[in-house]
Amino acid sequence: MSLGPVILDLEGPVLTAEERELLRHPAVGGVILFSRNYQEPEQLAALTAEIHGLRDPHLLISVDQEGGRVQRFREGFTPLPPAARFGDLARRNHHQARQAAEAVGWLMAAELRSVGVDFSFAPVLDLDRGLNTVIGDRAFSAGGNDVTELASAWCEGVRAAGMAAVGKHFPGHGGVAVDSHAVLPVDERRYDDIAPRDLVPFERLIRHGLEAIMPAHVLYPRCDSRPAGFSPFWLKEVLRGRLGFQGVIFSDDLNMGAAAAGGGYAERARAALDAGCDVLLICQNRPAALEIIAALNAHDDPTSHLRCLRMHGRGGVDRAHLPLDPRWQRGVRAAADLLETPSLDLGL
Repeated sequence: MSLGPVILDLEGPVLTAEERELLRHPAVGGVILFSRNYQEPEQLAALTAEIHGLRDPHLLISVDQEGGRVQRFREGFTPLPPAARFGDLARRNHHQARQAAEAVGWLMAAELRSVGVDFSFAPVLDLDRGLNTVIGDRAFSAGGNDVTELASAWCEGVRAAGMAAVGKHFPGHGGVAVDSHAVLPVDERRYDDIAPRDLVPFERLIRHGLEAIMPAHVLYPRCDSRPAGFSPFWLKEVLRGRLGFQGVIFSDDLNMGAAAAGGGYAERARAALDAGCDVLLICQNRPAALEIIAALNAHDDPTSHLRCLRMHGRGGVDRAHLPLDPRWQRGVRAAADLLETPSLDLGL
């Protein structure tokens, strides 16, 4: 059975009987985990193993594990710095910042792969213009070149640990002050103002093999009448056409306030797919997830199936042996230094 286009969330740290049945539905392609799904590493490994065992090819398991404010798994995982700390370091020592980004990227991915998680929705490629507190220190920097360099190094570490990367939020969320979780932000800039700055990290990382991208729930009315995640202009003409992106396009959460611009839940799901999304996220709203899954029961896109195969995790270091790996030790030290805490005593 091929993977469907819907990624949904789960109620708790173990699967319910209803969820086992739901995850076998042909319209479902994976899950996104939150803090409520996590108790400790052994429990998480058992949960991911059960989810993977339900289908072949196995369902994709994802999480938001960026670092800083956005790190769903904490106890039993290394505390990760927000992306802005790499940018701060780059202003003092660019080479050291790149090394730290690669080391921490590997650390994040290796720890997740050791418990069966396929990928994290990261890195953030938005520019921090000082306008949006929701982005804020989740961005590496205010400059496109710095974001590109640091995110590229971070992705190199992630890939070395067996994980694909997801750049977000295309074409750039840093130019608005409004929180798209609540309402639809509007960015009044023209395309010619956005392209030479905000698109730079996306364009350059695409050239280096970026596997997936998530568009923003932001409206750019001087470019198109639809928000980016529902816009054929942004996803097909710009992202696929002008930038040549061939990877997976994930919608942002269709339950966010800004996504209401796409209509009812089934309507916004179809609009996102028609615009060019391959996979749809629907979180924190099980009735809406059921509505979308029912509406997409017959959906089948062979090209999207092939793209999604790249998102499966590859290999990984056994969790018990991670502390013995020099790459883990480097990552832990780099993360601790960036968080301005003493490096962990590894006992080695």
